Amino acid sequence: MSDGLKYFEDLLVGTKASFGRYEVTREEVVEFATKYDPQPFHLSDEAAAQTYFGRLSASGWHTAAMAMRMAVENMRGQRSASLGSPGIDELRWLKPVYPGDTLRCETELLDKRVSQSRPEMGITKGRTTVFNQRDEAVMTFVANGLIRTRPREN
Repeated sequence: MSDGLKYFEDLLVGTKASFGRYEVTREEVVEFATKYDPQPFHLSDEAAAQTYFGRLSASGWHTAAMAMRMAVENMRGQRSASLGSPGIDELRWLKPVYPGDTLRCETELLDKRVSQSRPEMGITKGRTTVFNQRDEAVMTFVANGLIRTRPREN
């Protein structure tokens, strides 16, 4: 009998997905930077003009937070046996993100395996790429996930 959840066994390596739409605003860039990453190039165009960025740009950590928001929105309505994540690998900020940019995500499941110490859960590895409206990759990371294996019927 199916409970409607997506389990480890339902995941196929190589599966790709595209989702999200996030409009980056100047107000949010400055608000995030003021609170979490108050480097001058995240706070004003004048300070950023003297840097690689050339103008006000979003913090990389803000870009990661925007990607997480898109991922959570994508997961809503999907019934998954997810158990969270032990972390990410290979986080790269490839291009600046500017106010006025519109971001989206693409994911690919790279690998999966059953945990040796906890066979009731599987471990996944997937690459996320965040693109701007010009289809330029602005950030990539590899996420590690935990997901329940399908319960055995008695």
